[in-house]
Amino acid sequence: MADKRDFYEVLGVDKSASEDEIKKAYRKKAKQYHPDLNPGDAEAEKHFKEVNEAYEILSDPDKKSRYDRFGHAGVDPNGFGGGAGGGGYADFGDLGDIFSSIFGGGFGGFGSGFGGFGGRSANPNAPRRGSNIEARVNLTFEEAAKGCKKTIDFLRIEPCDVCHGSGCKEGTGTETCSECHGSGQVTTQSRTPFGVFQSTKPCPKCDGKGKIVKDPCPRCKGVGMIRRTATMEVKVPAGIDVGNAFTIRGQGNYGANGGPQGDLYVIPNIKPHPIFERDGYDVFCNVRITYSMAVLGAEIYVPTLDGKVKYNMPAGTQSGTRFRLRERGIVNVNNPNIRGDQYVTVIVDVPKKVTEHQKELLAQFDAEYIDKPKNDATGYSESANKKRTIFEKMKDAFDDM
Repeated sequence: MADKRDFYEVLGVDKSASEDEIKKAYRKKAKQYHPDLNPGDAEAEKHFKEVNEAYEILSDPDKKSRYDRFGHAGVDPNGFGGGAGGGGYADFGDLGDIFSSIFGGGFGGFGSGFGGFGGRSANPNAPRRGSNIEARVNLTFEEAAKGCKKTIDFLRIEPCDVCHGSGCKEGTGTETCSECHGSGQVTTQSRTPFGVFQSTKPCPKCDGKGKIVKDPCPRCKGVGMIRRTATMEVKVPAGIDVGNAFTIRGQGNYGANGGPQGDLYVIPNIKPHPIFERDGYDVFCNVRITYSMAVLGAEIYVPTLDGKVKYNMPAGTQSGTRFRLRERGIVNVNNPNIRGDQYVTVIVDVPKKVTEHQKELLAQFDAEYIDKPKNDATGYSESANKKRTIFEKMKDAFDDM
């Protein structure tokens, strides 16, 4: 393992890098050295394998912890984990623990079970469903509210495109395991004070396959599976929100032994909107109006997700007044027949600069103000007094006595 580069150096991140930072660095490097973008470039292929191997370790919390403590020896399949036996799978390179991460167990652990008291382990060659995976999609506020179609890229385990899943180099095939004679299982006996007990477990030499790859495929290292970037168009449901995910059935990792694919969970990243805010399926926004519009009332136009709508604002509308537009909000993601409301808060715009003529008009308006609130040494406004607590009013009354 001495000739291997530091995994953090390979991805170009610090040891303190977060999971997201590691993922972003991996995607950037994988794209840079991807064989499809560098055909015939052996050096790029070497770097691509390094990048995949580094990400395979650093993206797994358990393996990352072992690597941080013990270095490469901590994640060597022939060291801390014990390899895969003599079946030609001991060195997986950048796909070291591919079946462990995809199907939930290493080659040597296919359905080992208890295996005692005459127990029979699960058939390691039986079809098994692939694991579920996640992908993210970037959406605008409107796209999340109304639904849309988006093209996404995500990593998925698929059959090797060179050997088509056999694990064998082109022109070669597998050989029957000499240990289990093709059965994939071996039987052991143990003598105890209660008698002799027999157990059956997957063959350690062929990992329960019954066959051994003598000349492995150079692309997948004999595994038969590779991690590749998949691209597909997905239909984003209307009303989806941050923290939600929608499922694409049968688009996850491929299964083992011809088993079905897992599912793909698509998680949205939604960009904030400059005007609208969301709370559940209700939408909120502010609308600025002039002082004269608030006093006299006006026909105003309010922005909504469906475009501008007309609203007749009554005379005497106070700044901070909130009115509701029914069913102008967001569609319920689980029931498209239900839609939230939109709440609009009116903000009276107070000009910072006025002309001399405007000052004269405002002074005249102030002089003729009906029910003018007090705000000087003689007292305070009635409207302000209404907002004071009963204890504040009692205190002022005693102070005046």
